[in-house]
Amino acid sequence: MNPILEAARRRYTAKHYDAKKPLTDEALHDLLEILRLAPSSLNIQPWHFYVARTPEARARLMPAVKDFNLERVREAPVIIVFAVERDLAARLDEINAQETKDGRFDAAAVASGFDKVVKEVRKGGVAAYCAGPDKGAVWAAEQAHIALGFLLLAAGAMGVDATTLGGMWFDKLDEILELPAAGRHAVMACALGHRALDDSNAVRPKSRLPFEEVVTFL
Repeated sequence: MNPILEAARRRYTAKHYDAKKPLTDEALHDLLEILRLAPSSLNIQPWHFYVARTPEARARLMPAVKDFNLERVREAPVIIVFAVERDLAARLDEINAQETKDGRFDAAAVASGFDKVVKEVRKGGVAAYCAGPDKGAVWAAEQAHIALGFLLLAAGAMGVDATTLGGMWFDKLDEILELPAAGRHAVMACALGHRALDDSNAVRPKSRLPFEEVVTFL
């Protein structure tokens, strides 16, 4: 079987975590690197990931956690908070400089002015996405959710359990982590670790709508 398909069929949302079974440094590093490498529209990479991996760090988050997620934040060894930049246009120079540093444009591309075309297209695209009343906040959050999808699948493939934590008071999370001062806003969180032995969700059959109900070939 395709190993990615197998991972998608095998993974599930963990409901209970084993607090005595930590995530290894290597596994956490790999998952964070996968987040860093996730794709985003216009390569805008609007995210910053805050990692709480000590009881003290997780306790700081508790006032922002809704009641049904309290156990997960308390027991899962790692909580990742996804934040996005509020001023996306301000990120353009950094991204353009990084692409140049990483060799995205060879000498021929520079000589032809292709690198400048790419930068102008990105600038225009960001301006268009940020032109509405939300100033690009929805667009940025959508990119963070792409990264979340990469994380969930990668964790499943690595034998790491995960839970998407939408049940948070994100304005309160901003306050706790002092995100406004950094020009950021929290939009999502995710628990990582290893399931408890009594996590009944692990033995329930996966349930999804049939293939023919969700796929139409044109």
